[in-house]
Amino acid sequence: MSDDTIFHKIIRREIPATIVHEDEHLIAFRDIAPQAPVHVLFVPKVTVPRLNDLQPSQAEVVGRLVIAAADYAKREGFAESGYRVVMNCNGDAGQTVFQIHLHLLAGAPLGRFGTPH
Repeated sequence: MSDDTIFHKIIRREIPATIVHEDEHLIAFRDIAPQAPVHVLFVPKVTVPRLNDLQPSQAEVVGRLVIAAADYAKREGFAESGYRVVMNCNGDAGQTVFQIHLHLLAGAPLGRFGTPH
C-alpha cells in the first residue's frame, strides 16, 4: 500500500489544498477540477487504496467520511436542498487516486447518475 498519493502529500502539507475540514481521522478539501459548484473530497488519514481493500474492522473509516460530509453540508447550508456523495473503486468507476475518498457534490441540480457514456 502506497502512502505517496497526491492525497497523502496534501495530508502531510507537501502540496497546497483548500482545506475545509480536518480532524485526527480525516481531511477534507476542495477538488481542483470540480464537477459541481461545490465539490469537496473527504479523505481518511489511514491508508486504504481501494474500497476493495477495506477490512470489516475498518467500517468506521467510511462512517467517519460520511458523517463529516453530512456535517459539512449542514454547516454550509445546502443539506436541505440536497447533495450527492460518491466513492469510486478502480478504473471503470473512475478512481484515479488510489487512496479511498468520498466526493461531496452540491450547489446545483445534479441530474441523473450512473448512465454509461
